[in-house]
Amino acid sequence: MILQFLGADREVTGSCHYVSFGEKHLLVDCGMEQGPDLYVNQEIPVNAAMIDYVFVTHAHIDHSGLLPLLYNHGFRGQVFATKATCELCGIMLKDSAHIQEFEAEWRNRKARRAGKPEVTPLYDMNDAQGVLEHFVSCDYHDKMDICEGLSVRFVDAGHLLGSSSIEMWITESEEGKEPQTRKLVFSGDIGNGNRPLIKNPEYIEDADYVIMESTYGNRTHEVPPDYAVELAKVMNATFTKGGNLVIPAFSVGRTQEMLYYMRRIKTEGLLPEFPNFEVYIDSPLAVEATNIFHKNVLECFNEKARELIQQGVNPIRFEGLKVAVTSDESKMINFDSRPKVIISASGMCEAGRIRHHLKHNLWRSDSAVLFVGYQVPGTLGYMLLNGADKVKLFGEEIDVRATIVNLPGISGHADINGLTRWIGAFHMPPRQVFIVHGSEESAVSFAKHVQDMVGFDAVAPYSGDAYDLITGMQVAQGDRRLVEKKEKKTYRASSSVFDRLVIAGERLMVVIRKCQGMANKDLAKFADQINALCDKWER
Repeated sequence: MILQFLGADREVTGSCHYVSFGEKHLLVDCGMEQGPDLYVNQEIPVNAAMIDYVFVTHAHIDHSGLLPLLYNHGFRGQVFATKATCELCGIMLKDSAHIQEFEAEWRNRKARRAGKPEVTPLYDMNDAQGVLEHFVSCDYHDKMDICEGLSVRFVDAGHLLGSSSIEMWITESEEGKEPQTRKLVFSGDIGNGNRPLIKNPEYIEDADYVIMESTYGNRTHEVPPDYAVELAKVMNATFTKGGNLVIPAFSVGRTQEMLYYMRRIKTEGLLPEFPNFEVYIDSPLAVEATNIFHKNVLECFNEKARELIQQGVNPIRFEGLKVAVTSDESKMINFDSRPKVIISASGMCEAGRIRHHLKHNLWRSDSAVLFVGYQVPGTLGYMLLNGADKVKLFGEEIDVRATIVNLPGISGHADINGLTRWIGAFHMPPRQVFIVHGSEESAVSFAKHVQDMVGFDAVAPYSGDAYDLITGMQVAQGDRRLVEKKEKKTYRASSSVFDRLVIAGERLMVVIRKCQGMANKDLAKFADQINALCDKWER
């Protein structure tokens, strides 16, 4: 029974954990890194076709974004997630594929003009659609027997619609030995609590091993202000100057929270100087995600949000709310000279329509850019938030004259106090607490905090570190090297058509091995089919 750490180890994005027992192989999350890599990451230690199951804590791309690539490389197992997570992944993975294809096309136009080699996207729409067909929807709190020796339960993590912590019971049997059972708990991203719309995180009381996030493991959030009041102040200052308020926000979660506060500003008259202000959501993904929020009221919304709906009040709709779906509708926003709020993705300004709005507004001293979420070091959002006076967008250098604002406390992640409450809810000390999904400073600091203040044995693993969960011993050490050139690995070589052939051959070998024990008649038929295929292509 092995647990190996693959992604978001001493880093914040790209979550991925590998577990093997008996002849089963599974992943918990399969996320894409956002921003530059810090450490050399370990690849999945087995062929993708050998992965039997993937369990997804929530739909954010840094936890789900490489599932289409896993499918591209031969994965055909089952992907388990909550109902809302399945629905959100249904739009987010296709949106991610569209971005991959669009950016590859844009880069290739430049490459052809410069006589440079072309690239292909990390994955395409067919890969996204293919893996979505393998999703299995789960209900909170139902303990499911996945296969012999594996049971799983999802509980609400309070981070995003459908987000979960995952309880996992694994039993491994060896001939001549007593079966051994271990309980693992994967925290996923733990919510900050008292958020609009969604419920607070649930606590878990027991585990042998805990794999826990630490995004804000060395920081406390400021005492939460009344966000609607603070937001109204920023809007008033910007509109008075005649500028636009641009809000980079994740299409799923943060955008809907912003709409909740905007509705409050309207209905409570918090901006009397500009009562008819308009808000544009410029993200087809955000529009679809908002519809999914409306479909998951009973399962995921908190009591206050449900009460509003029972009173006939939609908590995230109001007069003056407009949406831009097509690219033409998006472009027209910047031809409208009236002051307005523009909410667009991505939240870290790394891709999507937000970059166009920044290009049109960063140079304007009357406009403002408001950050309402965590910014990974190395991203454009991080650079703006930390005082960059010039940035490059679409090959053009832009002066930063707009006011850059950070609204403190608006975070989907628990701070050190919230994380401490979560891990402190365990009644008995786990055998080991593994601290992941945090910067090196945050992860190491919080691991020491758990040891000193909670009294649990805790460590911050590196990517590639592996542990035997029966003995508790470390059995492999990951690569401690820092990445020499810190850049996003978004594209693979243009020889990927041949790569597909190689991947198909590797998948065939996995299928062949799984056929052991079948009837000789069936095995002979399969062998004849393979040989006939080989004969055809050898000619």
